[in-house]
This record gives sequence, C-alpha cells and structure tokens, in this order.
Amino acid sequence: MIRLDPATTSPATPPTVPAWALAVNGVPSDADAAFQAGAALGALDPLARAQPAWAGAWRQRLALSCAAASMRIAGRAEEEGALRDAWHLRPAGADPGPAGAIFGAWRHLALQPPTAGVERLAKLVELLGLAWDKEALADLCAAIDDQVRGGRPAPFAAAAIAARVIAMRPDSELLAWWLADLVLAQSLRWPRSLPLLMTQAFGPAFRTDGGGTRVRPGEKGFERAVCVALVQAAAGACRLAAELSRRAERLLGVAPKLRAKGAGDVIFLLLNEDVVSGSLTTKNLSRFAARRLFERLQQLEAVRELSGRTTFRLFGL
Repeated sequence: MIRLDPATTSPATPPTVPAWALAVNGVPSDADAAFQAGAALGALDPLARAQPAWAGAWRQRLALSCAAASMRIAGRAEEEGALRDAWHLRPAGADPGPAGAIFGAWRHLALQPPTAGVERLAKLVELLGLAWDKEALADLCAAIDDQVRGGRPAPFAAAAIAARVIAMRPDSELLAWWLADLVLAQSLRWPRSLPLLMTQAFGPAFRTDGGGTRVRPGEKGFERAVCVALVQAAAGACRLAAELSRRAERLLGVAPKLRAKGAGDVIFLLLNEDVVSGSLTTKNLSRFAARRLFERLQQLEAVRELSGRTTFRLFGL
C-alpha cells in the first residue's frame, strides 16, 4: 500500500516561507537579503529532506518550471506543454530533441544526489548543447569541491559557482544555473537537488534598480540577487508542495474504489512523475484499460488532464 509521509500529508502541514521574509520594501541590503534567504531555506529544508509519496512529482514539476525558463537563454520558444510533449510522448529511447534534452538535464538534477564528477558533467553539457573538454570539467569539479568545503553560506556558494562558470565560459549560463542549484543542495546537505534558481533568472531579483538590465552571474550585486531569488523560489516550491500534498491525498483516498488490476502502478507513477501518458501500457494494464482508468480518476477528481487535448493526453496530480 502506498502511504503519504505523516509529516507532509495534511494540507496544513507543508511549511510556508514567513510573510516577513517575502516582504519587499525597496532594494534590501546585503544583510537583509541574506537573512531573508536563510529564513526561506529554513522553511524549505524539511521538504527537501522528507520523502513524501508525492516527492517525485514535486521535484519533476520544479524541473519542468526550470526547463521552461531555460528556453529563453537557449534561444528557444517552447513552453511547459511543448516540453512535456517532447519528453513524455516520444518513443522509448528516442531523442527528445534540443528542448527535450534541456528538460532532461533538469530532470537529472532533480533525480540524482547532488554530486559532481567529470563524467556526470560531461553528460550534462551534452544535454545542454554545450562543448566542454574534460580538463575544463575537472577544473570545474575542483571549484565546486572548494566552494562546498570552504563552508560559505549556501546562497553565496551557489552564486560563486555560477560566477565561476561564466568566467570560464560566458556562453554557458544554463550550466551556471544548473550547478548553482547543485552546490546549494550540497552545501545544505540535501539528499537531492531542488531545481529553483533558474525560474527567477529573468525576474525582479536579477534586475538592477528600477527594473533595468539583468544582473548576470559574476556581476555586481549578483550574490544579493541570488538571496532575494531564493526567497521567491523557496516560497513557490512550498506552495507547490502544499498543492500536491492535497492532490496526492485525494488520489490515495480514492484508490480503494479502483478495480483495474494495474491501478497501483498508475498511482505510483502519478505520485512520482509530473505527468503520465493516457496511453500507458504495463504488464498489468492494456492501453484500453489505462484509458478507462484515467477517465475514472478524472470522474473522481483525483487527476487532471494537462495537455488540453482529446488525444495523446497527459495526466497528473
């Protein structure tokens, strides 16, 4: 039987970032920004460490948001729906295309422990469409290790590694944001990274006074901007967790009403993925049976259809 983590089951239980940390009164000082970031990360920390039944879906939704924000830097126009299609509707083992590969990079961040080795980074830069030689990646791994072992506060370590990437290769901003989240997780000793900062890269936190030019990694004010961005990103992640906790509770609540032999497999996938294809087949579930099961789950208001189509449909919490 699939169970929710008691610490995160109740809709009222998932933590929220304190309202005072979210308050915006002009441009905060460096000290204020760091203090607010600490409060936000303190609220997010229990969720990052917990393993509620819906943790997989939560992390994959965060990865999707970061992938969609990445498209602007990559010079592409795909939004969340197109990224979902590229990844989830492709034949098994098929190339998801450039945009889908970037989505795959963020999924990889969310699924794996926050470690950085040359082989892992070589795979990552390939997914991001970049070209780094192994010597440069080894230097980057050493820089990551130095930042984490140096004991700097997590937001500043994350900002420093992003700046280091841009100093080494100015065309590698996607890699900079990806590694910033990884170093943040390493510094906080989280079991998995949370895709966070990329969603804020074009937001107010990284705009100069008065909403001017964007502050990029390594530029003046970048560390303070990272702190401000983490407050917003953590608040968004906590809100998403609260929403998915309620939806997962509803899904598990209706599970005893499902008669399909493969219903347990589908529930597991819905709790661990952003979306599941409506044409899913398993050893216990035919395509026709899957369609009927998803229709039943919709009737019970336990899942949502997220593609907006009548064919090639995608379902999720």
